[in-house]
Amino acid sequence: MKYFGTDGIRGIAFEKLDSELAYKVGQAIAHVFKPEIVVIGMDTRESSPMLAYSIANGLLALGVNVDFAGVVSTPMIAHYSKIHNIIGVMITASHNPFMDNGIKVFNKGYKTIEEDELKLEEFIDFGKLSITSFGKLYITDHVKEAYLKIYDALDLKPSNLKIGFDSAHGANYQISREIFDLINPSSIQISNKPTGRNINLNCGSTHLDRILDLVKDQKLDIAFSFDGDGDRIILIDHLARVYDGDLIIYMIAKYLKKKNLLTHNKVVLTKMSNPGILKALDDEGIGYVLTDVGDKYVFHELYTNGYTIGGESSGHIILTHLLHTGDGLLVAIYLLKILEEMNVSLESLIENVTMYPLKLTNLKGMDKQVLKKEKVIAKIEDVRRRLGDHSLLLVRPSGTESLIRITVSHKDQDVVNKLTQELIDTIQEEGSKL
Repeated sequence: MKYFGTDGIRGIAFEKLDSELAYKVGQAIAHVFKPEIVVIGMDTRESSPMLAYSIANGLLALGVNVDFAGVVSTPMIAHYSKIHNIIGVMITASHNPFMDNGIKVFNKGYKTIEEDELKLEEFIDFGKLSITSFGKLYITDHVKEAYLKIYDALDLKPSNLKIGFDSAHGANYQISREIFDLINPSSIQISNKPTGRNINLNCGSTHLDRILDLVKDQKLDIAFSFDGDGDRIILIDHLARVYDGDLIIYMIAKYLKKKNLLTHNKVVLTKMSNPGILKALDDEGIGYVLTDVGDKYVFHELYTNGYTIGGESSGHIILTHLLHTGDGLLVAIYLLKILEEMNVSLESLIENVTMYPLKLTNLKGMDKQVLKKEKVIAKIEDVRRRLGDHSLLLVRPSGTESLIRITVSHKDQDVVNKLTQELIDTIQEEGSKL
């Protein structure tokens, strides 16, 4: 694929992602999908309006009407696109820095499939740009109104917890304030003053120092950190302990099982999940399916087999009984609902979980062909055998860089260190022969 990657089109704004490319994307959407109307939303980057209006112009020139939702989160656009069976476009680069941006295209709420993306790319490169008739551009609040109905259905109760949340100066900075006001108007919001250049800057789900300091300084009971487009969540407790996506899924799964809402009594995780979580799920009598790393693989498993909950340790979590896509804010509010309803603490929900030591090593400058060498294959299998059950071993090439990623997890830190070094030595030795 020339333009589309694993999650839409990404690149440096005003360079790879400029107004010309965005205009062509708009025209391509019109030609490939032939929509009557398209909804467009964006995050808070300084380049987002340029891309959003350029795509809109490409659509308008071919008679397609556009609903412009302004600054909204990715899950809001995905939801609106689904319930109205229309094309949705979100301008965002998620957790990336402000100079990057991206274009996500949703077909009736779901990310476009490769077949459609190839058609879009073909038009971008070879299609004839044209102006036929002019569509109309509408500024709409309907995206927010539709999204709020999800929370109406949750029958939320006020929370007396001292709550904080970090909006990453990103796409959910407005809607998150509105939603948290429903349950606790005294909750403290930070990173809620976007300048166009500060999205994800030393804040949000990939930079936790600010939310950790807030928990300590304000003696909060619970805090949440989101990313630039609002589909990730990381949780912090009153002792400033960090709960990743795996732990959050474990806590919610226990509740869902108690309420007979855990379809097939299984959750969907990735092969990067900590073995401690897997053992804890086993102990709770909850099954799990492990997919390759990537939310598209989790999504496929969830909807192919009808599971209720799944996600990644990075904080992408999908609750299919509430929304068809990942949404950090929705997960946060659902967790607060669980705590209020069950009258329990976070600590009690994970008291039986022991996270295993995990080591991630990046070997730079490595040719991925080294992983096909017989000695490397044999060493990987040897390490896998010695790690045994309730362990983690992933050895894979990067999709974007010349490096090999090694991930090892086991209950014994010394075992992790020893076996990781054996893998490094073997891969580097065989790599030097290529």
